[in-house]
Amino acid sequence: MATTQHYLWATGHFILLLSSLRYFMAWVLFRGPSPWWYKVSFTGALMSYAIVCQKSLGSPQPNITWVKKALLDENVQYFAVAIFWWFSKPVAIALLPYAIFSLFHALTFSRTTLMPQFLPPGPPATSGGQPTPHPVAKRIQLWVKSNYDSAMKLVAFIELGILFRVVLGAITFQNSFLTPIIYAHFIRQRYYQSAFTRVAITTVYGYIDGYVRRAGSPPVLVNIWDKFTMVVSRWAGSTLAPQQPAPAAGAGAGAQ
Repeated sequence: MATTQHYLWATGHFILLLSSLRYFMAWVLFRGPSPWWYKVSFTGALMSYAIVCQKSLGSPQPNITWVKKALLDENVQYFAVAIFWWFSKPVAIALLPYAIFSLFHALTFSRTTLMPQFLPPGPPATSGGQPTPHPVAKRIQLWVKSNYDSAMKLVAFIELGILFRVVLGAITFQNSFLTPIIYAHFIRQRYYQSAFTRVAITTVYGYIDGYVRRAGSPPVLVNIWDKFTMVVSRWAGSTLAPQQPAPAAGAGAGAQ
């Protein structure tokens, strides 16, 4: 049976999903999206993440062990970044990963918790067996299962796009210079924890490297690229060259 905490967690995801949809609709239609919807979206994110972080880590403890555990928790990382986005100037694309996560959480919560209260189950698959899920719930389950990996891959590429956006924004004074620094550290951590992020970085690296080293490319461009990748590799603590991805970890974004 779902607890009050579980309902609050789901409410945060529904707030995030609906508010971000409202924000993106105004953004796509060039109607000047209100920053209010942006903050409401991340308020929903903070609500869900606070609950799931507390559930997985317990109350904050004044010791190094708890701090290290918290820093390695992907939900804590998304929670911290959500706090930063909440206080920063709106960057529309920053909402996308959170909205995608919330879509899957909202659908799963609706299927497992809300629908059984309103939709009757189907007949048992076998005589004397358990009732089968309602056809609508079953379709949602199949959709979530078949699209989950693709969505997580998309999130990984979007997060790289966000990094590019905030770097460009810092150069053009659209956001602070602190923003790409903070987000680059976030991406670095995702690289070590998410197979989807490793695949995305490897793909982008391979595409850029192939373009830079194409026939006729100026040697100075190759030299700059090599120095850039060397600096990034040393900072990241690992080479950016393609490697075999580890098995995918479970989704972050407030998994409950």
